[in-house]
Amino acid sequence: MTFLVVVGVLWASFLKTLGTTAGEDSLPMPWTQFLAELSSGRVAELRMTSGYPVVEGVLRAPLDTLNSHVVRITTTAPVTNSDAVYAQLSQSGIPITVRARETSVFSALFEYLPLFIMAGFFFWYLRRAQDPSRTAQQFGKNRRGAVMEIPEITMDAVAGADEAKAEISEIVEFLKDPQSITRLGGRMPRGALLIGPAGTGKTLLAKAAAGTAGRPFFSLSGSDFVEMFVGVGAARVRDLFAQARASAPCIIFIDEIDAVGRQRGVSGQGGSDEREQTLNQLLVEMDGFQSGEGIVVLGATNRPDVLDPALLRPGRFDRHITVGLPDAVGRLAILHQHAARFVLEPDLKLELLARQTAGMSGADLANVLNEAAVMAARRQADKITLVDIEGARDKITFGLERVSMTLSPQERRLTAVHEAGHTIMSLTYPDLDPLHKVSIIPRGRALGITAYLPQEDRHSYTRLHLTHLLVMFMGGRAAELHVFGRDGLTTGAQNDIERATQMARRMVTQFGMSDRVGPCQITTGDDAERADGSSERTREMIDDEVRRMLEKAHQEAVSICEDRKDDLMAITDALLERETLTAKDIAVLLGLPEPQGPLRPAPVPLGDEVPASLDISEI
Repeated sequence: MTFLVVVGVLWASFLKTLGTTAGEDSLPMPWTQFLAELSSGRVAELRMTSGYPVVEGVLRAPLDTLNSHVVRITTTAPVTNSDAVYAQLSQSGIPITVRARETSVFSALFEYLPLFIMAGFFFWYLRRAQDPSRTAQQFGKNRRGAVMEIPEITMDAVAGADEAKAEISEIVEFLKDPQSITRLGGRMPRGALLIGPAGTGKTLLAKAAAGTAGRPFFSLSGSDFVEMFVGVGAARVRDLFAQARASAPCIIFIDEIDAVGRQRGVSGQGGSDEREQTLNQLLVEMDGFQSGEGIVVLGATNRPDVLDPALLRPGRFDRHITVGLPDAVGRLAILHQHAARFVLEPDLKLELLARQTAGMSGADLANVLNEAAVMAARRQADKITLVDIEGARDKITFGLERVSMTLSPQERRLTAVHEAGHTIMSLTYPDLDPLHKVSIIPRGRALGITAYLPQEDRHSYTRLHLTHLLVMFMGGRAAELHVFGRDGLTTGAQNDIERATQMARRMVTQFGMSDRVGPCQITTGDDAERADGSSERTREMIDDEVRRMLEKAHQEAVSICEDRKDDLMAITDALLERETLTAKDIAVLLGLPEPQGPLRPAPVPLGDEVPASLDISEI
């Protein structure tokens, strides 16, 4: 509003200076018509402003009855020189009054303000360009505020990471009372590296440490330090640590530290690129800490293998705290933490969900509950039920149902046979994860799914279990081959073959589970460049072993389909009729004992666990 008022005042002043302020008794007209009025003798007086070609004529009487209020006429001469206009009009013999040009503060400001603005901007830019110290100082400042208020969350809000909480609690005690350790001659670690997969709560743990200690929390990501100009990241590191020293004791948290802490000398750009300069400054700052400064640096990464060794040595990141995926007890604690803000059904048991979500992180579990709330709200329910939670879990794990996608009868039968093949394999081997459901409703990019839900966390896998996995992967293709013949094979087994190939190659090159290759670890891949020194013959032997294992697993899957062809076709027909079968549905269909949870075959003695047709010693 103020800007509009100023513009209006300037414009009015400018019009006044020209002498052309519009009024009700003034009529503008073209130059030729104005001359005609002069010749007619109706103009009694002419008025001009020195320096402007604007002419005003005072009439002896109004123009006509239609313009009875008009007593003045104005025009603009076709020449810019007011002297030439005066010479031309003086020939008419009409008195001419020439007024001096009025100059005021407003008119001068209006006329010269753009010039002043341009000149001021030009000189400001020159001074900024000629002051490198000021430029570097501004670039060296962190672009967003690193200092945060003391976090409100405490360690009570962290669940499912008991070991990590125990490690970080010592840092919390040090921040509360720095003298508690230094009085005995010891010192707290200058840095602690939080290592773990995404979504396990590394950032939450760092904030909770600062909140519990009641200390300031400085948070930046590794990418905030890196710029295209060499030296800018190092300046930002110095600025961050200078702010931290002024607020000590405190916590500095650098998320995704691998963005700036990668190993030096592998970028191919020498030792003076921006990333390495920033890392060097970070190493210097951490090495320059005094034991009583009260500054603790926490870093978070899920790729510790790429970090520079100098960053991990004692005196910098002394402690490496693993924040892994939670176990069943940890998942239950996390679910209880998140469930406090949701309206759940009173008799809903989170223990079942905790057992059936092996491999999920805390962020995944929170996402499951949130998706369940969305589903319940969509159907206008008052509470979140177990059906909502299971639907949300299936959506996140297996993908969204594509109910609008229509399959032809032939494609539906092909899909049903394929998924029935996977189901038969899972029912054959008791050591595999129990079956959860089978569906021929497209989800994500798959036309059908055979879903498994582990009942316990696995930390190691036997050779027997991995061999059974290969057979299970080949179950869909084996079923297609058994029902439709070799010409009826489809592209639906692409992902199964890819996963089986990766598993078999890891068994040979990493797990030492091939008698022919032996217990050695061999690097594979196009960019490995034989860093392990392996020969071409060794690599050919690896390929032969992988191919032989896959062919053996495929033959076993075909044999199982032939032996259990009645069960295979029964599951296929049921899928075509009902589209989705749960573990209990399959148990009733095949006459098996009805499971309490996902379907798991009854355990058999180890000697009878492998079908006679599968010779594990050959794989």
